[in-house]
Amino acid sequence: MTPMFSLPKTATAPFCPSEVAGSIVVPAELPWWKKAARFAGPGLLVSVGYMDPGNWATDIEAGSRFGYRLLFVVLLSSLAAILLQCLAARLGIATRKDLARLSSERYPKAVGRVQWVLAEISIISCDLAEVLGSALAFKLLFNVSLPVGVALTALDTFIVLGLQGQGFRRVEAIILGLVGTIGVCFVVQLFLLGPDWAAVAAGFVPSLHALSSREPLYLAIGILGATIMPHNLYLHSSIVQTRAVSGDEGKRAAIRLTRVDTVASLGLALLINASILIVAASAFHRTGRTDVADISDAYQLLAPIAGSTVAALAFAIGLFASGQSSTFTGTIAGQVIMDGFLQMKLPCWQRRLITRGLAIIPAFIGVVTMGDRAIGALLVASQVVLSLQLPFAMYPLIRFTDDRRLMGVFANSRLVSCSAWFLFAVISAANLWLVAQVFNLA
Repeated sequence: MTPMFSLPKTATAPFCPSEVAGSIVVPAELPWWKKAARFAGPGLLVSVGYMDPGNWATDIEAGSRFGYRLLFVVLLSSLAAILLQCLAARLGIATRKDLARLSSERYPKAVGRVQWVLAEISIISCDLAEVLGSALAFKLLFNVSLPVGVALTALDTFIVLGLQGQGFRRVEAIILGLVGTIGVCFVVQLFLLGPDWAAVAAGFVPSLHALSSREPLYLAIGILGATIMPHNLYLHSSIVQTRAVSGDEGKRAAIRLTRVDTVASLGLALLINASILIVAASAFHRTGRTDVADISDAYQLLAPIAGSTVAALAFAIGLFASGQSSTFTGTIAGQVIMDGFLQMKLPCWQRRLITRGLAIIPAFIGVVTMGDRAIGALLVASQVVLSLQLPFAMYPLIRFTDDRRLMGVFANSRLVSCSAWFLFAVISAANLWLVAQVFNLA
């Protein structure tokens, strides 16, 4: 009988997932809850991308300007993210190849190069948000200027270098600590602000009327891009392979346990994103401050509105934790994409240095020329760019998971396939509308 979970060739686990396939052993005789614990982690790494400073910017502006009315966008975006991330995990487990590798193998070389460029743009856009958010956190916590804060973000390369060779489970544990920090910070703020929970519940009810004008729809697309990050689809299809699996029964069990990990982790991300919007709506919109569209303004105004400096301090600490947690996942995603599309392996610290260098340049130019106003504008714009890239990652993911010759018994059911293609159509249509608005074509 083929064992469900096989032993790996090596138990060593450097930081990058391309070198740790099958490094985490899940013995078949373990009880269900212990197997679930062994499979927990990849969903958490993916989920931190949904709590980065870009999410903060879109959620703060949405809450300040429109109160609780766009909470349903956060909910629906999170549900869409769960569906797509489950597909990405299924693809990686069933084929033992990630989305980037399969795209490189199954599409013409020119198409693969275009996909690689678009994926790199999404990573740089995400890292731009991390640079701006971390720079602002440095300013808020240590009273340094924004340009100095931007320069300090280059130092996280040394953090990545220090994690080299530490093991993938240790990286997952660090991410859990950072996510826990973010969650605690927002629990403190919600406790101090006391939201109108009836209005919060009403905000989760979908409403087309709430998106009837250009401004809320632009923000909704930004929230969508911030929630369903395209490079996270490549990432998830790779890091699920860190668990040693063999045989159809083993793969079936792995897909089921990974789904639990994904739903739980992205459910936590949903709660944190909703909390950011609720904090903004409670602190600003409810008090008539509908003009707060910048994270630094939110920090300055929280203390007098909440009646305590603890709320503002928790805000700054949570912002710093969100930027640092996203740094790790952005580095791993960049390695996966470069390895898959180009078959090029770089040490993670070198990959981090390249990505961070490309993100620091526009961030530094923005804060020097625009000052503090650059933070909010660039953060929201970066998330819209992510949304524009999303269909180019979704299309191959859905096509591959629909392909029974590739996936075998693990191909999508008709219901899942129809849901995924419907989501693809909605996101593509929203992006086309946005492009038409930008170029005054609509």
